Amino acid sequence: MIEGKNIFFTYHHPDSERAVLDHVSFQIPDGQIVGLFGENGTGKSTLMRIMAGVLTFAWGETDLTLDGVPVQKRRGEVACIFEEGTFLSDLPPRKYGQFLADFFPNFDMAYYEKLLTFFRLEEKAPRKMSRGQRAKLEIAAGLAKRTKYILMDEPFLGKDALVRQDFLKILSGSLTGEETLVIVTHELELMENFIDRAMILHKGRFAADVMMDDLHREGKNLVSLMKDTVGYEDKAYLSLFDEEE
Repeated sequence: MIEGKNIFFTYHHPDSERAVLDHVSFQIPDGQIVGLFGENGTGKSTLMRIMAGVLTFAWGETDLTLDGVPVQKRRGEVACIFEEGTFLSDLPPRKYGQFLADFFPNFDMAYYEKLLTFFRLEEKAPRKMSRGQRAKLEIAAGLAKRTKYILMDEPFLGKDALVRQDFLKILSGSLTGEETLVIVTHELELMENFIDRAMILHKGRFAADVMMDDLHREGKNLVSLMKDTVGYEDKAYLSLFDEEE
């Protein structure tokens, strides 16, 4: 289980201080696939990096644990697939795989090689790759780690429609049902029938937390949930075209 307790996080600026995460608490049971949604700047990526143990904090009773253990002590059990990439810019794919195998005890080198071949990735440094190639390397490395926890932040960003479909199929085929997956994305329609649960951050707090089966029984979908949660008005743009009296 991923458990967050009273998480508070701010980014300090010379002229101001803004609470990105305002005392949020949550639990994500083992084996659950969760979509973490919200408008830009609501703290989604910040929370993901706290889950990954990349960002640290200290505030009262704040805590984030994986199976009751502080996340900083469980990093080898967490696979991160982040938009900006977690790879080493000078290590070609296969050498990077050898590096990961020393750090992640369940790293599946054979599967990693299959993904490299499927994505047609050449043996050259990531800094010499295109953005799309680097994204594919990030996916291959993340899935081959075979960890219990998988964190994804905008894994579809910058990928064309066919690559997105391939990635979703590969991801579905890679999961055993025991992994806990948290994914941040703006691709609501793509996630509609993939996730088990939707959590929406709004103004630094969770404004919605629903199981997808319950949402569908109400005749709603992720898009309508998002609109209702953030107060989006479909016809607000029409005011721009009102004729002046």
